[in-house]
Amino acid sequence: MGATGSAGSGRVELVEALEHANLPSLVPVLHQLTGDERWLHDPYRPTRSRGMDDNDSGGFAPEVGAEIRAAVADAVEQYEAGRAPAVPAPTGERLRELLELANGEPTPIEYADMLAEDMGFVPAPARTAPPTEITAVIIGAGVSGMLAAIRLAEAGIEHVVLEKNDDVGGGWYENTYPGAGVDTPSHLYSYSFFPRNWSTHFGKRDEVQQYLRDVADGHELRERIEFGTEVVEAVHDEESGNWTTRTADGRAFVSRILISATGALNRPRVPAIPGLDTFTGRIFHTAQWPDDVDLDGRRVAVVGAGASAMQVVPAVAATVGHLTVLQRSPQWIAPNDVYFAPIDRAVHLLMDRVPFYRHWYRARLSWNFNDRVHPSLQVDPAWEHPQRSVNAVNDAHRRVFTRYIESELEGRPDLVEKSVPGYPPFGKRMLLDNGWYRTLRRENVELLTEGVAEITPTGLRGDDGTEVEADVIILATGFHTHRYLWPIEVRGRDGARLADVWGDQDARAHLGITVPGFPNLFLTCGPGTVLGHGGSFITIAECQVRYITDLVVTMAEKGLRTVEVRPEVEDDYTRRHDEAHARMLWTHPGMTNWYRNADGRVVSTMPWRIVDYWRMTHEADLADYRVVPGV
Repeated sequence: MGATGSAGSGRVELVEALEHANLPSLVPVLHQLTGDERWLHDPYRPTRSRGMDDNDSGGFAPEVGAEIRAAVADAVEQYEAGRAPAVPAPTGERLRELLELANGEPTPIEYADMLAEDMGFVPAPARTAPPTEITAVIIGAGVSGMLAAIRLAEAGIEHVVLEKNDDVGGGWYENTYPGAGVDTPSHLYSYSFFPRNWSTHFGKRDEVQQYLRDVADGHELRERIEFGTEVVEAVHDEESGNWTTRTADGRAFVSRILISATGALNRPRVPAIPGLDTFTGRIFHTAQWPDDVDLDGRRVAVVGAGASAMQVVPAVAATVGHLTVLQRSPQWIAPNDVYFAPIDRAVHLLMDRVPFYRHWYRARLSWNFNDRVHPSLQVDPAWEHPQRSVNAVNDAHRRVFTRYIESELEGRPDLVEKSVPGYPPFGKRMLLDNGWYRTLRRENVELLTEGVAEITPTGLRGDDGTEVEADVIILATGFHTHRYLWPIEVRGRDGARLADVWGDQDARAHLGITVPGFPNLFLTCGPGTVLGHGGSFITIAECQVRYITDLVVTMAEKGLRTVEVRPEVEDDYTRRHDEAHARMLWTHPGMTNWYRNADGRVVSTMPWRIVDYWRMTHEADLADYRVVPGV
């Protein structure tokens, strides 16, 4: 690993930048650079983070923090002068020890293998296919589709990406509403192989979209993408083993492999509200935000109070005349002190100049925002308060988050009553407070705890009969999250329709990736792979694309025409998936969420820890598949 910063920038600039460092990330850096064992012991062991806090100070006394910074400055100067790191690539138990040091708490050994790859300490699997006639069509040029194109190119598999929009980005291209952004830290919501010096701790839509454009340009993807090309049908031919993918403009693309990268939050869901066509003002879904809409001084009604509404409402409240939010169910919202905070350029210097620092900062984010909370989401059958929480730790989360709501809405018991959920924390995806509660306190904002019974020519009527006058109605009503690949017509073996096999809302697939009866079809962001316990979906996308690429290369090596997951393999996976969910809080009867279908089965969310899924998908087992030879 060579120095990426300039030694000429000097010790003074480095010392000044280190004042902005995350100290828990610096301690393992020190050990790697120097090999000195003392950095592994007190007083240099940081405390654990509270909640999802960055814990920049590490809980250190000021003099200890100063000692760590000075030692890092010395070690970096020695590194830039040519001294090799003493521990350049820790793995196994040594890496686990360093992860535990950085995290300030016990960290299971299985995370060492996963993070060794993510941190670049061991090479990630990268197989190259022999010369082959296998080709692939990828549907979608969002996060997963771009990743699939990158990995297939590296493996030597010819492919084309069909994208309905005019640019890359998928949902980030389409969702332009005010306030749009990620609720995962920027340095975690990025590809492991394509870092960026982000301007804010939580990336806003324009920067995320620019990041994806930069990835496309950096990997020369545009020459392999057919923009403005919407797929309407994909049909498998058993004799040839090929898929024929047809588009709305009448073209047909024939390929051996078909990869769906259409995403879960892809098709806006507009409820069939009576009177929807009678409204005389502007009405639109958040994902279809008009470029020409003017909200200044207008009466605005927002239908829904989930993730999209929570971003839109604080972003527009100061400019509208009056804002009414119709909330069917409140959300659990966690505090975050840096949601809007910029990242100082000094931090960028550290990321670029201090060896390993970027890796350790990302590794700590991965722990705090991924699997750390997973054990607290398991149902304790003996827990005495099942109506409000699922175990003692979950109940403690409830108390913490409730106190936060009460503090933010102090003096407004009416809003507290409307804002404290009755279901367990994390029962719906946990949101981060971006000013939601402060916005609810504004004089021009009203929160109604009712759904919409009817749209009227001049506004809407709530379920309880409340009349709301509005010039603009914004539908923050989510997406068709259970209708994977919809409205594309997908036909597999014997002409079977995928929509018929799954039904309207009961999709299932082995690993969320592959379905019996549909040879050579692979899904990204498939059923049961959305993260409900936190973390970055890009991590899951990397797992899925690695698995798919591994299988396709194996097909090329062995001269296989088709691979089709065995029904008993998919059945067993689905059984284990459903049994795991039965032990988790997303089946709690006290709430509704978009993870479950109408029958109560959790369709969208992953029950596994991310590290478990990483291991499940690390390489494909050909024994799980029926294979037909003959390319």
